[in-house]
Amino acid sequence: MIRVSVAHMRIAARTDAGRSGKKNEDNFAVSAYQLGPGNATPSVLAVVADGIGGHRAGEVASALAVETISRVVSESDGSDPLGTLTQAVAMANYHIVSQANQDNARLGMGSTCVCAWVIGDRLYSVSVGDSRLYWIRRDAIRQLTTDHTWVHDAIVHGIIQPEDARTHPNAHVIRRYLGSQPPPEADFRLRLEATESDDEALRNQGLRLLPGDVLVLCTDGLTDLVEDEEILGTVQHYHDLDTAAEALIALANERGGHDNITVVLLQMVGEMPTIPVPPVVLAMQARQETMPERAWWLGLGLLALLTLGVLFFGLIWLLGAPLLPPTPTPT
Repeated sequence: MIRVSVAHMRIAARTDAGRSGKKNEDNFAVSAYQLGPGNATPSVLAVVADGIGGHRAGEVASALAVETISRVVSESDGSDPLGTLTQAVAMANYHIVSQANQDNARLGMGSTCVCAWVIGDRLYSVSVGDSRLYWIRRDAIRQLTTDHTWVHDAIVHGIIQPEDARTHPNAHVIRRYLGSQPPPEADFRLRLEATESDDEALRNQGLRLLPGDVLVLCTDGLTDLVEDEEILGTVQHYHDLDTAAEALIALANERGGHDNITVVLLQMVGEMPTIPVPPVVLAMQARQETMPERAWWLGLGLLALLTLGVLFFGLIWLLGAPLLPPTPTPT
C-alpha cells in the first residue's frame, strides 16, 4: 500500500498516563493509505496496544505490537485483509517473545492489541486481550470484540453476574496476550448481536460502514471506569472528535484514572461507492449470504413443477375420458 497524507475518515486519538502515577504503557498508531499505484481505494489502519500490567517492560511490548502490525499491513496490497492481520499478529508475538528472551529485564513482557482496518467502506478487525473495538451507528453502540479475560469467561459460564465484573478480584486477569508461548489465537469475531454464534460473528468481517458511523478503539483504562452508554453519549454530544476523545479521557480521570487511558475515534464521512469484499472474506460469508436466496429459488422451482404436473395430468385425463352421451330432450 502507499501511504497518503489525507485519510478518507475523520480521526482523533489521545493517550494519557492516568492518575495512578505509573508510566504510560499504552501505544497506538493510525495510518492512511491507498491500496496501490493503480488502485486509489483508500484505507485506514488503527492499532491500539496496552502493555500488560505487572509484566516488566510493558511499554516495550506494546510499542513492538503497534510497530510490527502497522508495518506488516502497510507492506500488503489489501487483497487478503484477514490473512494479513493473522500474519501481523503472529509476527508481533514473535518479536515480543524474541526481545524478552534476549533481555532478562524484559522477560515476561506482554501486550494486548486491537486493530481496525477500514478498506474503502469495509471494516476488518482482530483483537488479542481486553482492548476493545466499539461501533456506533446513530443512537446505538455495540462492542464488536470479545474480552479475553477471566471475568468474561466466568460470566459466559454463569459463575458471576455481569454487574460483578468490574469489582471482581480477577477483573484484570487476561487469558490471551501478545508475548505468550504458545502464541495466542487471533480473534476475528465481530459480534453484532449478543446471540450470534462464533461462526456468524466471523462472517461479519467486511462489515459495511455508513457515513456517520464511528469506531472507538480503547484500552481498559477507559472501559473500567466509563460505561458503554457514556461513551455513546460523549461521542454524540461533541461534533468534534478531538473534543470527544479528550472528554472521554477526562471522565475516566475524574473517576480515579487508575490505569493508562487510550482512545482512538474513526468516523466515516460522505458517500462512498461500496468497495467489493475480497474473495477470501466472501468465501467465509458465502453460506450465510446464499442460503436464503437458494431456498427462495428452490421453492419457486418446486411450485412451477407442481403446476406443470397438475396441468399435464389434467390434460391426459381430459383426452382419455369417454365422452358422455347427450341427454335426450322429450318432445
